[in-house]
Amino acid sequence: MRAIKVLLVDDQELMRQGLRKMLEIEDGIEVAGEAADGEEALLVAAECRPDVALVDARMPRMDGVELISRLSARQPGVASIVLSTFDEDDYIFGALRGGAVGYLLKDCTPEELIDSVRRAGRGETVLASPVAARLVAELRRTPPAPPPPAAPRGRLSAREAQVAALIAAGASNREIAARLRIAEGTVKNHVSSLLRKYALRDRTRLALHLKDPPPS
Repeated sequence: MRAIKVLLVDDQELMRQGLRKMLEIEDGIEVAGEAADGEEALLVAAECRPDVALVDARMPRMDGVELISRLSARQPGVASIVLSTFDEDDYIFGALRGGAVGYLLKDCTPEELIDSVRRAGRGETVLASPVAARLVAELRRTPPAPPPPAAPRGRLSAREAQVAALIAAGASNREIAARLRIAEGTVKNHVSSLLRKYALRDRTRLALHLKDPPPS
């Protein structure tokens, strides 16, 4: 089973070293690269092709919110998780709108962090309890946005339609790969193609959009 490749992005070297030591002792997790700010992270991500990026919110040159937005556009298969001291709305909602799959606070336990990395690597969303509560409260205050237009029929290949159906059913990339007997990397390629065809930024939005039966 291939290890989950993680990119660490934090302007504090001590923080990166601590995260590396914590993650490297875990089976199935590999620290593939480090960066001290968003601009460096884009370069490192292009080289190491991570599965998960742990991103600080406040950094010099390019902060975590902007990094996640750019990384989602360039490498939509990367699951970005904000790991921050700050639980301010601008960071939380900015990161999630930009394509983050999770938002954790730095006072989380090592077990919570490791579990979140594994879950994000499987395509799941991970939110700290205070962040989830803020998100629910915001959704209750905000009227639902109209759904994005569906992709025209005939635009999806047969395999893309199968992947779309399994995403709509809540399957992770690993489960889809096992079900269709294809490599997990191939699933990620199909997910990237679906994101382009549906004009969506991230897998979470794609899953929500595909709750109705996708075009065949």
